[in-house]
Amino acid sequence: MKKIRIIYKLILFLTICFTILLTSLYIYAYLSPKIILNSANAIYLYDQNEELIFQSNNNNSWVKLDEINDNIKYATISIEDKNFYKHHGFDYLRILKAIYLNIKNKAIVQGASTISQQYVKNLYLNFDKTWKRKIEEAFLTLKLEVHYNKNDILEGYLNTINYGQGNYGIENASEYYFNKKASDLSIEEAIMLAGIPRSPENNNPVSNYDNCIKRAKMVAKAMLNNKYISQEEYNNLFKTTIPIYGKKEKNNLQTLMYYHDAVIEELNSITNIPNSLIKLGGIKIYTTYNQNVQESLDKSIIKHTNNNDNTEIASIVVNPKTGGIMALAGGVNYAKSQFNRVTQSKRQVGSTIKPFLYYTALENNMTESSTFLSEKTSFVFANNQIYSPKNHSDTYGNKEISMVAALAYSDNIYAVKTHLFLGEDELVKTLKMLGLKTKLNAVPSLALGAQEINMLDYAGIYNVLANYGVKNDLYFIEKIEDSNGNLLYKHQNNEIQLLDKDYVFIINEMLTNTYNSTFIDYLNPTVIYLNSKISRKYALKSGTTENDYWIVGYNPDILMMVWAGKDMNEPVDSKYSKNIKNIWCDTVEKYEEDKEPSWYEMSDNIVGIPLDAVTGKKSLNSNKTIIYYFKKGSEPHN
Repeated sequence: MKKIRIIYKLILFLTICFTILLTSLYIYAYLSPKIILNSANAIYLYDQNEELIFQSNNNNSWVKLDEINDNIKYATISIEDKNFYKHHGFDYLRILKAIYLNIKNKAIVQGASTISQQYVKNLYLNFDKTWKRKIEEAFLTLKLEVHYNKNDILEGYLNTINYGQGNYGIENASEYYFNKKASDLSIEEAIMLAGIPRSPENNNPVSNYDNCIKRAKMVAKAMLNNKYISQEEYNNLFKTTIPIYGKKEKNNLQTLMYYHDAVIEELNSITNIPNSLIKLGGIKIYTTYNQNVQESLDKSIIKHTNNNDNTEIASIVVNPKTGGIMALAGGVNYAKSQFNRVTQSKRQVGSTIKPFLYYTALENNMTESSTFLSEKTSFVFANNQIYSPKNHSDTYGNKEISMVAALAYSDNIYAVKTHLFLGEDELVKTLKMLGLKTKLNAVPSLALGAQEINMLDYAGIYNVLANYGVKNDLYFIEKIEDSNGNLLYKHQNNEIQLLDKDYVFIINEMLTNTYNSTFIDYLNPTVIYLNSKISRKYALKSGTTENDYWIVGYNPDILMMVWAGKDMNEPVDSKYSKNIKNIWCDTVEKYEEDKEPSWYEMSDNIVGIPLDAVTGKKSLNSNKTIIYYFKKGSEPHN
């Protein structure tokens, strides 16, 4: 009996303490400054000309609660927080129930966030799950509840929540998905929209109509259970397909939101920006985005892609001098897949890795005219391991060929022989020195790009070649300001001369022969298709694996990389080898059309000698010779 009294007193004491603490917190929250709802959660993105390209919270699209269809309100409350009008920010019974169910099932099967809590989460730049973050979220929820009534909170929530496809707020979502005002939605349309915020990428009707309807039916069931609709209304829902509009009036590009997502990812990595947008009243992000380049890229991807074969295209376009990323496509169509293949995926890069192999060779006393025998070859290693690479079409010169020819034809035998001659770890060292983050294995097949690398990471090291051996970090964000124009962050360019400029010049000149008709011999140069399409000089390299196609090209003005493949690593139609070359050409040539041609300067330390294109030997046939470049002292004398 005595123990029971002690337990009772302890429970009473703890209850009183909790009540006093909670009351104190509510009072403190009440005395704190109010959150300005229609400016919080505002992110404005500007291009390199400081023209607005995206905003997450548009005051012009903010709608009053009484202008929003009642079904949106009822559907949202039913599925997200049925006790919204009864609690004071936290649904304690729901929290206890969620804890019980999660412990019972040994997994997270139910959450307990209220609309107020979810609204507060939307006012942050990221979703860290630290205790500090959770405590701040809880306090802001209290502030929200004591300063605003429930209708104000619901209004703010509906005007700022993410409805997918880059649509924040109910008015933007209504206009995008159904070409209607939020006040004019049908009950089915309202229910569909209410189901999106739980998983905006997967539940919106443009990305996945079936998922959207499945979720909408769960919302409808919750409305029925909460007596917002009748059994008869419930039974008549979703009998026919709901028409989807899926268009924007401005910046209606299929690929723009990939760039947006990459900017937000970089934003989250900048440590001196406060996590809470509430403290800033919104932010202005000035990016390196070039509207014309993105439009050209978007248009060409649409032109050269078959929407029915599940092949994806990814591309990145960079200003080599600054490292600023001018355009990006993480896939063919953001509406269908939000997975960003530039920033999130890794693929085998094929023969596009060879310029780095041959740069390594030049630094190790080989030259453009160094030769190896191009013939069908099997390499035998310890324990009788055999490696038998093949050339394209299983075709070989069956003669000594020069490094220039090997690069023009993308001769795999020459590449592997060079790799083994140098030592398999030398190429790994070069790539690591250039800043490649991907960990690579020093194996024979690395010379053929048979290891997976992230495209953004890869573009960073290619940009060193495009920038004459100077390393600068690739980036999206030039500067960030708060809503009052105060500077919060400015990009600092950290330039380092990593590569020998003379060898970079030689490599870049070698890469112009991938489309040089002088090399037409036992094979055609790999990018000969573009010879008649380009108007100026570029360094170009293509790459092919069993399931990937690549093209990389650059000059001092622009670097562009394009990849085609399938997410499940399935074979790709060979037409995409040509398609990605067209995408590259369309985009780069459009960018360059009003610019003076530019190329890399040859230093006084380099000499040029006319030699046979394929063999690297002296030739009397001027139609088969090209200029070979050598550092003084390394040129042949016979």
